[in-house]
Amino acid sequence: MKLLFVTATPLNIVEGSGTFAGIHVLAHALEGLGVVVDFATPGPRIGNFTLRRLWFNESLRRRPHAGYDAIVGFDMDGYRMAESSVPHIASLKGIIADEMRFERGRTRWSMALQAACEARHVRRAQAVITTSRYAAARLRELYGIGKEVAIVPELIDLAVWRALFKANAAREAGPRFTVLSVCRFYPRKRLHLLLEAASMLRGQIPGIEFRIVGDGPEQPRLVRLWREKRLEDTVTWLGNLSQASLAAEYGRADVFCLPSVQEGFGIVFLEAMAASKPIVAVRVAAVPEVVPQGLLVEPESAEAIAAAIAGLHRDPDRRAALAARGREVVECYDAPRIARAFLGEIERVTRSSGSQTGALPDPR
Repeated sequence: MKLLFVTATPLNIVEGSGTFAGIHVLAHALEGLGVVVDFATPGPRIGNFTLRRLWFNESLRRRPHAGYDAIVGFDMDGYRMAESSVPHIASLKGIIADEMRFERGRTRWSMALQAACEARHVRRAQAVITTSRYAAARLRELYGIGKEVAIVPELIDLAVWRALFKANAAREAGPRFTVLSVCRFYPRKRLHLLLEAASMLRGQIPGIEFRIVGDGPEQPRLVRLWREKRLEDTVTWLGNLSQASLAAEYGRADVFCLPSVQEGFGIVFLEAMAASKPIVAVRVAAVPEVVPQGLLVEPESAEAIAAAIAGLHRDPDRRAALAARGREVVECYDAPRIARAFLGEIERVTRSSGSQTGALPDPR
């Protein structure tokens, strides 16, 4: 089988974040099942991302696509190809119209343009796949589509991550109780609440350390708050890390915490579970689906986040129990298993459209 993946998401973890990770791991897992995956991506990076993305999608009308069994367009990308003779699947990693609620100014305006294109994409596509029940509900509500939405969750290559953890294992446990957070710095991630919690906890837990991986548009505001609260000895900004360095950070952490209020899924939660870390997060969006064993608190409350972390600090047995349960849950998201489910949805579409495809691997 031969697929064309269409995406304008930057093909690197720094800019593409979880979306890149999901697409990259999915393509690799499908190739492991004998599927050929080609990519259609923009040319050289020039100018504004939104304008470049729109221009890329307009150019797709002229792109040859004969010879593919199906086209998979991610998020808004591919809406100009969705009415071709080749079966077309819109695969939404996140719902842009849902994410833009937390943005302001020019960013919100540019995301509104992208959301309009994403709505067009899901309406034109023969099938729609998204990653959680929450995302499917928001997709129907915000884009007004009545067609069936298949749910295929995000995936993690457990073999790769376990090898990384083994190769980058800490020689000894750190002397400080450590809370790790990993994300792109967007308003919806609510990292300012994590800083507020850090400020509360430094007086309760001697030597507590918060280590934050990533960067993004919210960084200047967060660094100002960090300085105002004099958290230099409590919170460490790590920037963007290699996968090996990130594995080492997971290994040294005692707790993983991300207080995001909008997640269509949240791949970092899978990474934390694979690393056997208890998770503190908020009870909102797709988080309860992805992290059923997590210590989930009410959103928008630094006090609740601090209380949850303090409770885990006092109770190492509970930390161990949550970590063990997380190791069990994450097995459901292993890359080969999810890739087969994704392939099963493609097979369903190609059969219903009468596309002449070769034999597909058994998706069970």
